[in-house]
Amino acid sequence: MRNLKEVSLDGLGRVNVFYGRNGSGKTSVLESIHLLGMARSFRGNSIRTLISHGGSQCTVFGELFNPQLGGAVPIGVHREASGEMQIRIGGSPARGVAQLVEQLPLQVITTDSFDLLTGAPAGRRQFLDWGVFHVEHRFYTQWQRFQRCIKQRNKLLRRGKISDQELDVWTRDLASSGAAIGGYREAYFQLLTPRFKHIMERLAPSLEGLDLRYRQGWDRSLSYAEALEQGISADLEQGYTHIGPQRADIRVTSAGHLAAETLSRGQQKLVVCGLKLAQGQLMSEHGRGKCTYLIDDLPSELDREHSELVCSLLDSMQAQVFITCVDRRDITEVWPKGSNLALFHVEHGTLERTNPGD
Repeated sequence: MRNLKEVSLDGLGRVNVFYGRNGSGKTSVLESIHLLGMARSFRGNSIRTLISHGGSQCTVFGELFNPQLGGAVPIGVHREASGEMQIRIGGSPARGVAQLVEQLPLQVITTDSFDLLTGAPAGRRQFLDWGVFHVEHRFYTQWQRFQRCIKQRNKLLRRGKISDQELDVWTRDLASSGAAIGGYREAYFQLLTPRFKHIMERLAPSLEGLDLRYRQGWDRSLSYAEALEQGISADLEQGYTHIGPQRADIRVTSAGHLAAETLSRGQQKLVVCGLKLAQGQLMSEHGRGKCTYLIDDLPSELDREHSELVCSLLDSMQAQVFITCVDRRDITEVWPKGSNLALFHVEHGTLERTNPGD
């Protein structure tokens, strides 16, 4: 892994703090865990950004405690610079990345997490679908079906001079799977909104008028089948399906204005934390277990008071947390008293377990 030599993390606790100078390898520790749960880095999809300079491959191995399976489950991910990937869970090849995501649900809060507010809709759809995937078990099958249908339909639309009968086959299946996805997303969004607002009342009570808005990707007065029928002329002219779940978006507003345009950086970070914490709470409440939080440089953009509030909420969720900072006091002094923190000093790509009194 980039910035890390061969590293073994032993003695992990529920809350794990990695501290050290910038460039020491702290973020690479979080990336390694992310690779174990998502088969990629949270910094991008290119595996080359993860592999050490001059290397050709990287491997991450760990054990997950799963009460439902009666103990620890070995899990491993091997990636090569060529793009080849191997995933093993419980000693057997995984069916795909989705099985990995199901085994190790991860929430990431980094400096790039502002994109959830300021970035393109694709990132917000991914955020929404993460939550739906972990709460609604039927979602992923419909999502796969939708991706297959829209790919084939767009291929036909680009080709031109197609028979109505041929297009109707894929349109009918697309309408069915798209409506299902929209329904699952809407149901989840109705759960997420009040949970998010409740958390933000604790994190930032001064931010009045915070709200979430969801756009499903087509006219709400129409079924998806009706919307596709009305939009067929535009689809044929443009050569692709221009409405549907692939156009969905969620936005955070403050007093009716986009949060990305009106809130300060610190306020935006609190909103991002609120969204991520809300998802973790919902997942736990619906019996899907607890997610693991990877938090890079929490003190950045937050003052001590708000860092304490975020840490208090994280602690109350009883989720496992991996968190980085430059000075360990940035976390030890704001985390709720009485919690056992596992401390690791990171320097020149190596890790050393330290004691609170050192």
